[in-house]
Amino acid sequence: MRTRKRKTGTKNAALRCAGKWTVIVVTLTLLQIATSLPAQAQCTAVNTAFTGGEQVEYDLYFNWSFIWNKVGLATLGTIETVYEGKPAYKLDLLSIGSKRTDFFFKMRDTLTCYVSRQLEPLYYRKAAEEGSRFTIDEAWYSYSDGVSHVKQRRTWPKKDRPVQEAEHSDSRCIFDMLSILTQARSYNPDDYKIGDRILFPMVDGRKVEEQTLIYRGKENVEANDKQTYRCLVFSFVEIDKKGKENEVITFFVTDDRNHLPIRLDMYLRIGSAKAFLKKATGTRYPMTDAIVKKK
Repeated sequence: MRTRKRKTGTKNAALRCAGKWTVIVVTLTLLQIATSLPAQAQCTAVNTAFTGGEQVEYDLYFNWSFIWNKVGLATLGTIETVYEGKPAYKLDLLSIGSKRTDFFFKMRDTLTCYVSRQLEPLYYRKAAEEGSRFTIDEAWYSYSDGVSHVKQRRTWPKKDRPVQEAEHSDSRCIFDMLSILTQARSYNPDDYKIGDRILFPMVDGRKVEEQTLIYRGKENVEANDKQTYRCLVFSFVEIDKKGKENEVITFFVTDDRNHLPIRLDMYLRIGSAKAFLKKATGTRYPMTDAIVKKK
């Protein structure tokens, strides 16, 4: 019984971390905004990377005792729509644990955002059901005098807990995990140098935090669609209380005009996890532009 309990606990902890991959995976191209953001909160941009109808699927794996196990899947979809009477894009990112892993830990994460056709953040919502914990985080954006404002709210639908609210303003543009992806994909990374790092503000739960990313270079990566892609490599790092820099994720983004996430490596305290591209349809440009030709 001791072995069973310890093993189940490890799986629960692993899936809690793995369930958060939906928030992390959409940071895969964040560094691409680094050389393009102006000093003031000019949050509009020209979309050159995607169009409505794009659908992307990922497989998620976790390593237990040197064996890789599939623990879930995720889908990222984009459609053209209307928000408060104006043309907009809507993005939905859904993460679902497999039926087998539901026995140990239920995982259902849904992220939704609306951006204008000029890619200006408008609204963000994250509904996260992980085990017995279920929270809904929301963010509403507004702009005035070159300043970006955001109002945030967290609710607990299954528990009698008070609503938590916050407000934040910044002279820089404030993004969430999905809206930043829409802009990041349109920037040109040709000027990147290995080791380049950038800090910028992002909505995270009930607060706005500074994030750190580092450009590592280029690498060829095989995905779950049996293709090998030419990719840009980035690191998402955290700084601990002692000032030590710890790498949390290594991620790989196609080195083409689509800038699609292909693979994600997560370094966790109780193991490691990986996410692989399974299928992509409706992309603005052919995925063949980044495929490495076999000799």
